[in-house]
Amino acid sequence: MELIVKEVVTKSDFKKFLYLPAKIHKGHHNWVPPIYMDEQDFFNPLKNKSFTYCSHIQLLAWRGNEVVGRVMGLVNHRYNEVKKENNARFSYLETYNDQEVVHALLSRVEEWAKLQGTEKIVGPLGFSDKEPQGYLTEGFDEPVVIAANCNYKYQVDLLRGEGYEPEINLVSYKMEIPATTPPIYQRILPRLEKLNAEFRMVEFDSRWKLRKYIRPVLHLTNRAFQVIYGSMPYEEKEMDDFANRFIWLLNPKFVKVIETQQGEVIAYTVAMPDISKGIQKAKGHMLPFGIFSILRSGKKSNRIVALLGAIEEQYRGRGLDVLMALKIFESGRQEGKTELDGHLVMETNYAMRGEYEHVGGQIYKRFAIFAKSLK
Repeated sequence: MELIVKEVVTKSDFKKFLYLPAKIHKGHHNWVPPIYMDEQDFFNPLKNKSFTYCSHIQLLAWRGNEVVGRVMGLVNHRYNEVKKENNARFSYLETYNDQEVVHALLSRVEEWAKLQGTEKIVGPLGFSDKEPQGYLTEGFDEPVVIAANCNYKYQVDLLRGEGYEPEINLVSYKMEIPATTPPIYQRILPRLEKLNAEFRMVEFDSRWKLRKYIRPVLHLTNRAFQVIYGSMPYEEKEMDDFANRFIWLLNPKFVKVIETQQGEVIAYTVAMPDISKGIQKAKGHMLPFGIFSILRSGKKSNRIVALLGAIEEQYRGRGLDVLMALKIFESGRQEGKTELDGHLVMETNYAMRGEYEHVGGQIYKRFAIFAKSLK
């Protein structure tokens, strides 16, 4: 049957784009659906400010009356200008194990990208590095956590079949939360506390108290993430949108901030309970009762997921990372958690990798962002 690629235009098209992955991953025990209420806003140009500085195209592949694949193409003009690059991106590519479909979708995106004047295409990579990025290349049997891609191995093989090769490799760490503070840290803790006596650790017991730290924390993120691949600085409206998108999921006990005596934020770390089982049970739907499954799973899970963290450059190397990690572990023990997922770290980010390895982290998953020249 003839294969046709069409642009997403109507509400019906978008609905098919949104729900196709659930069909492709039916029976895939590790796959976690998105939270659809959030996803609808995320793909809405009226609600997601990223669309104001990105060109985009959304495509569906059809065989007869059946949708068999989807993809989104992007050009982040603001990123290209700041980073002096000329790249397009593909993201949210989902297909069955069918090279013809992948070829049709990516060929169309590549043609579109050339018309945008770009010279290379990379992906999977969305508007920024705060979205799921890269394809899983090792660790296919490991549990999937929020904000990370879950793909079949064949998706990588199909992508390579179109001439794409790894551009950026990423790793994911996991570590046990020790039942007590390890002796090595018990010995160095007094020295680290003395070295950093001019600062204070801020901890939280309510989401309401987190709100005044949102902008200072994300301003620090802007400064600290300048060299991170795919990262773009937040504008203040985007900071508020990002916070509103995720703050309801957070357990404030897993947020740690270090500030000066004058109240300047110089370091932070944000983790959250693993809610993947709850999202699976709710099938991605918050209403009418899915929200209860999601929140309940966060309480029951023995795992926490590290989402974001940063230290002001001038204060690195003073053990602030260790102080925050020990506080996260302490809160984890109090909440009955036994394991932490370190999320994604660039393979070449040896400083961050060292921070995880200092507290016993081991690599258990690998991801890759792929690239292809359009010249």
